[in-house]
Amino acid sequence: MSYWEDEATCSHLESLPNEVTPSGTGCQDCLAAGMEWVHLRLCLTCGRVACCDQSPGKHASAHARELGHPVVRSFEPDEDWRWCYVDEVYL
Repeated sequence: MSYWEDEATCSHLESLPNEVTPSGTGCQDCLAAGMEWVHLRLCLTCGRVACCDQSPGKHASAHARELGHPVVRSFEPDEDWRWCYVDEVYL
């Protein structure tokens, strides 16, 4: 358990599927546009892999806003944190 889990409250965790299949190994939008990304995120609603807000495309947060998919997990090796865009909390 990490230090922020004690205080984190997110109303969206219960509505997430138990598992999702990643859509690929990189950000599909960046790959299609010939862009590079900084870090990757995995949508825990549908499995879309997209780039973080430090990346030029900010495709993960755009995906969350457009489709209403609130929670992502880091898709980086050795990272297992999650983030809820709606509640703005690490999980």
